[in-house]
Amino acid sequence: MIRIGDFSKLSRVTVKTLRYYDEVGLLKPASVDQLTGYRYYTYDQLPRLNRILALKDLGFSLDEISRLLADDLTPEQMRGMLKLRQAEIRQQVRDETERLARIDARLSQIEQEHKMTKYDIITKKVPPLKVASLRDVVPRPPDQGRLWHELEAYLASQHVHPVSPCLSLYHDDEYKEQDWDIEVCEPIDGDLQGTERVKVRELAGADTMACVVYHGPFVTIGEAYDALLKWIGENGYHVAGPGREVYLQPAEGGDQNDPNIVTEVQFPVEKG
Repeated sequence: MIRIGDFSKLSRVTVKTLRYYDEVGLLKPASVDQLTGYRYYTYDQLPRLNRILALKDLGFSLDEISRLLADDLTPEQMRGMLKLRQAEIRQQVRDETERLARIDARLSQIEQEHKMTKYDIITKKVPPLKVASLRDVVPRPPDQGRLWHELEAYLASQHVHPVSPCLSLYHDDEYKEQDWDIEVCEPIDGDLQGTERVKVRELAGADTMACVVYHGPFVTIGEAYDALLKWIGENGYHVAGPGREVYLQPAEGGDQNDPNIVTEVQFPVEKG
């Protein structure tokens, strides 16, 4: 029998860790003195401890290691577990590589402009959304007000109320001086019969949506667009669908010069 201190030195595993492995049932001592509480181990327990350490080094949690040891896995089953862990680590590496690229881009921006950007871009997953929408061509974005009036009047007539912030979709592939293809949308959750003008549909979600929050009047929202599109390019993405404006805090009384407007500008993006 080997006392826990000597077993610790032999295995190069701390006494604290050995005690914890005992508590969680991962590696029980061969014997425990009933009077002193001293834990004793045997040499033939070293292979199990080494297996625990090897699996831990591969990134498996203690719960996973416990199951792996208890189930007496076949080589094929172990191969499958290792393949899964391999895929998880590769995804982590990709995620951290992308994070590093974003840090590099932020450092480059600070070095070039000698100031912090006021636009912080994030990516997030956006789920599908049921909407009532109206799409038409208007001279310029500020002229979309008539689309909102028409859509909201129809919803009111049907006693349907939006369930989350409204949004606009910009369907043109490039910037235009006039004749903008815009779809205004109100999220809904109940039943609604559409019309020739008002459509009820599911707005597609996006696995990766690049987003920036803009606080201020619409006259200067172009700054947020510029910052977002620059970030998309610098981080190896490309736009993969219509841009969106989500009106988190709409203009008071429809005043597009209201400085308290809060808008989230979004673009679905893909790598490459």
